[in-house]
Amino acid sequence: MEHKSGFVNILGHPNVGKSTLMNALVGEKLSIITSKAQTTRHRIMGIVNGDDFQIVYSDTPGIVKPHYKLHESMMKFVDSALEDADVFLLVTEKADTAFEEGLVSKLNSLSKPVVLVLNKIDLCTQEEVIELLKSFAEKLPSATVIPVSALHKFNLDKVFDTLLEKLPVSPAYYPKDELTDRSMRFFVSEIIREKILLYFNQEIPYSVEVVVDEYKEKENITAITATIYVARESQKAILIGHQGKSIKGLGMAARKDIEEFIEAKVFLDLRIKVSKDWRDDPQQLKRFGYEL
Repeated sequence: MEHKSGFVNILGHPNVGKSTLMNALVGEKLSIITSKAQTTRHRIMGIVNGDDFQIVYSDTPGIVKPHYKLHESMMKFVDSALEDADVFLLVTEKADTAFEEGLVSKLNSLSKPVVLVLNKIDLCTQEEVIELLKSFAEKLPSATVIPVSALHKFNLDKVFDTLLEKLPVSPAYYPKDELTDRSMRFFVSEIIREKILLYFNQEIPYSVEVVVDEYKEKENITAITATIYVARESQKAILIGHQGKSIKGLGMAARKDIEEFIEAKVFLDLRIKVSKDWRDDPQQLKRFGYEL
């Protein structure tokens, strides 16, 4: 029996549902999902194994025009995904009016299989779906175009079967019991950051980075200490809230999700520090795991 393996790299603009799609395909919540743009900042791999296949899904940050060194680093994750993919999974939707012409040209020139997913079709009329599929088929003539609803898990079987068919014959890249290339600390920090994205408005979520300083598994509980870095004192005050109510609520919500994710009781200690202009500070960005 021949074995297929390869990297399926997920590309697209922010807010087209890339992370929702990856999580649905992997069957685990590995990437942050919120209605806000620019939620994925790193490249996150989710590994799906079968007896005769291994698919390594790679969720990259949404394609943005860089305004900070942070954005430049995020776009480096996209560049590396363009280089090492065996198959591209390009995600778009009806409202994705700024469909990246440069990216389309690049994909057309790379001569690697492209599966274009038209996501959120539950928000489209049948006529709109037909028109959009026709338009994308013209832009990417070699791509397989599939309409889906990642949220409602519609047509995901077809996406999976198509990707598997296009993967090269190869031994597995990772041990068969691995689910991701990221550590537990990374996912804990992402869960905390997700809660900040959900509960705080305006610039707060985009000025925040979370670092897990301590992760200790004890007999009956896992003790976690994490620091939330913000760019200004005013942001720190908003996160703490009146009499500490905001940080307490944030901690409770994050702890609940972390306990679900690691399947263990958690003690979570959250701290907040001001790190001025960290989004443009190469040293800080490197410490937070970004490549420059």
